[in-house]
Amino acid sequence: MAQQKKISPLSWVPSVYFAMGLPFIVLNLVAVIMFADLGVDKTEIAFWTSLLTLPYTLKFLWSPLLEIFWTKKNFVIATQALSGFCFAIIVFLLPLSNFFTFTIAMMGIIAFSGATHDIATDGIYLSALDKKTQSKYIGWQGAFYNLAKVLANGGLVALAGVLMDHFKTTSPENAPFYAWMIIMGIIGVLLIALSIYHFFFLPGSTGKTIQATTTFSESMKQMGGVLTAFFRKKYIWIYILFIVCYRLTEGFAMKMVPLFLKASMADGGLAMTNEQIGLIYGTLGTVAFIVGSILGGYFISHFGLRKVLFTLVSIFNVPFVIYFIFALLQPQNMLIIGTGLVLEYFCYGFGFVGLTMFMMQQVAPGKHSMAHYAFASAIMNLGVMLPGMISGWICERTGYELFFLIALFMAIPAFVLAWFIPFSHSDADDSTASEAIDSEIKAEESTETM
Repeated sequence: MAQQKKISPLSWVPSVYFAMGLPFIVLNLVAVIMFADLGVDKTEIAFWTSLLTLPYTLKFLWSPLLEIFWTKKNFVIATQALSGFCFAIIVFLLPLSNFFTFTIAMMGIIAFSGATHDIATDGIYLSALDKKTQSKYIGWQGAFYNLAKVLANGGLVALAGVLMDHFKTTSPENAPFYAWMIIMGIIGVLLIALSIYHFFFLPGSTGKTIQATTTFSESMKQMGGVLTAFFRKKYIWIYILFIVCYRLTEGFAMKMVPLFLKASMADGGLAMTNEQIGLIYGTLGTVAFIVGSILGGYFISHFGLRKVLFTLVSIFNVPFVIYFIFALLQPQNMLIIGTGLVLEYFCYGFGFVGLTMFMMQQVAPGKHSMAHYAFASAIMNLGVMLPGMISGWICERTGYELFFLIALFMAIPAFVLAWFIPFSHSDADDSTASEAIDSEIKAEESTETM
């Protein structure tokens, strides 16, 4: 325990949540731009890249196993390395004639690895830090998770554009493939390097929370108990609905945003190049997002989540108002577009921490906090995956202007729920919260022994 206390959260919270965000962002956003550059149809891109969210949605099925076998730190390191090697393999798949099929299959493995990484990472965060420290660093967690979005969807996309221009001078037809092979290789190396770093800097004493069992049937019985305890939590069905609705608009719009930015003016887009998208996301967008996420965390810590939840939902949905205005007016001034995208990133970062904190403070507390947080975050991804799978089909029939208007209407349930949702745990007084959590743990234990 003494060794664990010497490890500052700043030495691992930012890096491990960056490593958590990178594969997810690449699979869900960067891959959209990559496949568009490689000539894949919009409907196929939206459907298959959205389907890659499925392991993140179903991770609750195997999350209890991480409570039973091995240690959280080992799972984190192993899955980071596995994802890195899989991205390296994609480098060799892109030149193939049927690259899309093989690449999606490999990305499916990365998605499973990434989902497992998420479970173990959140488990370390919940078990290694007390409630007050969790609130203090929730902004850093959210900032660096989504910094992966800024780097990957910003810097690496911009670099892909520069590389395509470079290779076009010698091999115009193969330029997009060469460029994206390099980008996939960079991502692979980065994840492998992070796995090595975390071998030394992750807290190492956050291990199994359930005594290892000797038979498969006993393991399954324990898994059933963890799952049953989750659905017996107070207000759980209201919480599930709120978690799904919080990101519903984001899930509907996120696949189409990169395509909207790249689409020609005649097709209703903004006709931006990869370099322009990457430059805006990778410079001022980076600063705006980090500032927004950190300020959002301190905002929650100061006022309490209950008081600011509706405000956070409102701020979180500002980006989709911006996209609707852009689709309506189609501005060509890069200063106006850049300002809007920077504001989008600030609001997204500020509002996103609200959902994370809600799941940690209201859903996860109890005996099986790691598994229950995994359940909640998996359910959250339903609000991203399902609308994303049909977004390409709808956008092709509505155009971008009507598409983003529909997206805004989909945010209404989140506003209503944020206003009326009950809280089962205190978010203001640490001692009161601890007593409530202790009571819930005792209730779960008595239920499991019946």
